[in-house]
Amino acid sequence: MCPCPPIEGKTCHVTATGAIYRATMFKTDSAPQPDRPDNQSKAAISRRGLFGLAGAGAALAAAPIHAQSFGKGFTHNVASGEPGPDKVLLWTRYVADADTRLEWQVSDTEDFAQVLSGGEATATPARDWCVKSVASGLRPDSWYFFRFVAPDGTMSPIGRTRTLPQGPTDTFKLAVFSCSNYGFGWFNAYAHAAAANDADLAVHLGDYIYEYGIGTYPSRDQINTARGTLAPDTEIVALTDYRLRYATYRADPDLQRLHQVLPMIAVWDDHESTNDSWKDGAQNHQPETEGEWSVRKAIAKQVYREWMPVSDEPYASYDVGDLATLFRLDTRLEGREEQFNLAKILEGKDNPQAMLAALAAFRDGDWADPERQLLGAAQDQWLAEGLSASSSRGAQWQVLVQQVLMGKLAAPKGMVDLMGDDIPDFARIRLTAATMASEAGLPQNMDAWDGYPAARDRVFEAALEADANLLVLAGDTHNGWGFELTHEGANVGVELGVCSVSSPGLEGYLSAIPSDQMAAALVGENSELIWADTSQRGYMLVELTPERAVTEYRFVSGIKSRSTALAGTKRIVSEAGSGKLEV
Repeated sequence: MCPCPPIEGKTCHVTATGAIYRATMFKTDSAPQPDRPDNQSKAAISRRGLFGLAGAGAALAAAPIHAQSFGKGFTHNVASGEPGPDKVLLWTRYVADADTRLEWQVSDTEDFAQVLSGGEATATPARDWCVKSVASGLRPDSWYFFRFVAPDGTMSPIGRTRTLPQGPTDTFKLAVFSCSNYGFGWFNAYAHAAAANDADLAVHLGDYIYEYGIGTYPSRDQINTARGTLAPDTEIVALTDYRLRYATYRADPDLQRLHQVLPMIAVWDDHESTNDSWKDGAQNHQPETEGEWSVRKAIAKQVYREWMPVSDEPYASYDVGDLATLFRLDTRLEGREEQFNLAKILEGKDNPQAMLAALAAFRDGDWADPERQLLGAAQDQWLAEGLSASSSRGAQWQVLVQQVLMGKLAAPKGMVDLMGDDIPDFARIRLTAATMASEAGLPQNMDAWDGYPAARDRVFEAALEADANLLVLAGDTHNGWGFELTHEGANVGVELGVCSVSSPGLEGYLSAIPSDQMAAALVGENSELIWADTSQRGYMLVELTPERAVTEYRFVSGIKSRSTALAGTKRIVSEAGSGKLEV
């Protein structure tokens, strides 16, 4: 869904009712918390991993971003991801004059006195000098250090990673992020998570980068000029464009630090390709000027997989001992059919009665199509089988690591009355249309699961059939959400939507409406919505135990300057099997 006012020269097929929410929806100082004492060895290596690497972190923070972005050798630190009980994927980037064979090493001590796993991988311009290799033969539930070594003996920074538990597991913590727009401000959520040092795994739910050129989103008067120059300065379309944009983002010191100290599971959303993408097109792609969509989509996938510590699988699952199974889904490029456009449905209707009639016909027709796809048939079946297998093996939680909101969300019917006189015209038009859709019994965001109700029903039915304990993680909207998910009167599970790292929420567009009033109106309108925050940036720390999932929203104090200070926190608890949230 288009997150900004219409762009001159770009055709915006945005839905009238959903755009503003998809783009932007919803104090005490807090010091980073100490390491948890899971056990002596794990706590010790965790402390060594954080503080022993402090020298590298300090140098990274002090170096100008442009100095970190270019040059030869190890240009972008290290990263890891795709953990299993005995393996983890390692990443770095090494620029040279020709293909270069690197050695990689894994040890359980920072001095690498004993190399427990090692191998070789080649840095080549064919993959933009990015290197990935899988270290195997590791112990479950263990922290490790890793590094890369060049032929001349120079070494990459030392990274820290860990494997997943196997068997009985008492606790596991996820640091969850979404929507990090470079131009709006600093990635302080990443900085806080790295400094807090209390997560086992980073999870990124998409919009890791944004595709727009300078002056689009953010607009030129919204740009945080202290960030440095975004490259390239135009919208990214070609292979070199996407590579340079990732190089710019990955030069950010706080993003580098997060990757350096935590393994990550990541999914792409739309902005890793372009706004409102689906399997055969996108709102922000014009074939007449930007070429075939299939080419741009293939480029976006290739570069994401070059620059990120991810596998090439479109979707995958990860077992966290007997505690949980994490299901990494693709709701964007694998099977998604084109988003509905409510603006087109309302086009030419010049009175409220005609508009409501058109919306009602759509509600009972195309919107309710039982064959409509978001995941695609193959992924639907894979997920259903995975939920059943996870529940059958006794895993307590089935966690969907995915992009867009699953909970049902309609605009407040009285929202027009909350708007002040100074609201932008485009926002007034969209919010008025959203209210009308609500009157017709329709949700407001056709880019979310709300635009694919039959696809959502299939997932819910599979979860109920498997007797799954569903926990859904979602990003995309820039705001915080807590839903109790239901299907035909049955509790299915809960959903936690994470606020953005830096992209603006509703407060950026609806400043005339106090954020607490907006949140209260949304909660009052939607029976599944238990809590909302429409005004703060940050991330979530989700702790899973056999008894409950405890989520702490950590709201950063701001993004205009670099800081690890928090403005506050919000704790939400879900008892295992309850399908309820305690807020």
